[in-house]
Amino acid sequence: MTGTTSKPGLINWIGYLAICFFVTIPLAVLTVRAGAWEQGLLLYALSCLGSVVILLLAVLVSFLPRFAQWRRDVRLRALFTVPGTVLLLSLLGGGGDNPAIHDITTDTLDPPAFSAAVKLRGNDSNSLALDPETIDAQLAAYPDLQTVVLTDSIEVVFEKAMANANQLGWEIYREDLNDGFIEAVDSTAIMGFKDDIVIRLRTNASGTLMDIRSVSRVGVSDLGANAARIRQFIAMYQQQE
Repeated sequence: MTGTTSKPGLINWIGYLAICFFVTIPLAVLTVRAGAWEQGLLLYALSCLGSVVILLLAVLVSFLPRFAQWRRDVRLRALFTVPGTVLLLSLLGGGGDNPAIHDITTDTLDPPAFSAAVKLRGNDSNSLALDPETIDAQLAAYPDLQTVVLTDSIEVVFEKAMANANQLGWEIYREDLNDGFIEAVDSTAIMGFKDDIVIRLRTNASGTLMDIRSVSRVGVSDLGANAARIRQFIAMYQQQE
């Protein structure tokens, strides 16, 4: 007597949940971009974490003898968990040992001041006031970020800085050679978070002094994004010398 064995409900539920988390990830991104960033980030985190849990469950089920004939079905359903798993691993890896701060500057004693950014950031954005705890955390985590001394004239530095900012895709909303200031905003690739940047140029006997400050509009930790942005900008300029 022969017959077919019905597919276990557990396998179907692995597929249902995997697809659910696969769909809610882009929904979370759209939620963040719509302005509800706290709710969007929570949904994003839960979707990625859920993807990892379902992937681990799928791996476990595929190794159990009683589900041997449905291993291919399990693996196909588990494919929907890959994006969330990769995103979570990249998020955890990107954070590293970076402190929970979001205001980074090359001059902690006299940070470059924002002017135009104050109105653009809005009332719900992070404060632009640097507190001692943030400065101490930055000095411990990013001791390499310091004022850059350049041999180029301030006019040349300003021109190159503007060109590099445009090349990096920053939206420049203030350019003032007389005062030696450039202000711009950069948006993160996935979530579209906006970080404001100010570049200050001064001269002394050593040459032109360039200081950069990058501040996130929302959130507590930037996962090292602002420091990485400053490093990238400095490295780009130094490669042109």
